[in-house]
Amino acid sequence: MKTGTKHTLAAFSREIEQIGKDPLLHGNHISLYIALFVCYRQSGYQNPFPITRKTVMGFSKVASIATYHKCMRQLNDYGYIRYKPSYDPVKGSLVYWSTEQQGEKNWIESARSENFQSEPAGS
Repeated sequence: MKTGTKHTLAAFSREIEQIGKDPLLHGNHISLYIALFVCYRQSGYQNPFPITRKTVMGFSKVASIATYHKCMRQLNDYGYIRYKPSYDPVKGSLVYWSTEQQGEKNWIESARSENFQSEPAGS
């Protein structure tokens, strides 16, 4: 594993810890956030990146469509992501990572700048 990978994953881990401390968020939010990271990685670390409900629900193990939509809306409303639903199952929706986290260069920008495209998608 590249040193930059460890640094970025550590920063992502800190972000997950911050989400875990947010009293407004629960397990489904964290699970969806991690599933979004998987989709982000699979997109080649593009911001925004496309998602489908089926894919994100599969990764996150969120079984209820209503819970999925509620939690995605809340992650958007609370500023963790910017979610642009398309309502077209073929086209998919877009997710933008929030880049206004604690006034420092966040893990998202680090991932992009450290050229993670060389990391295998299945690892």
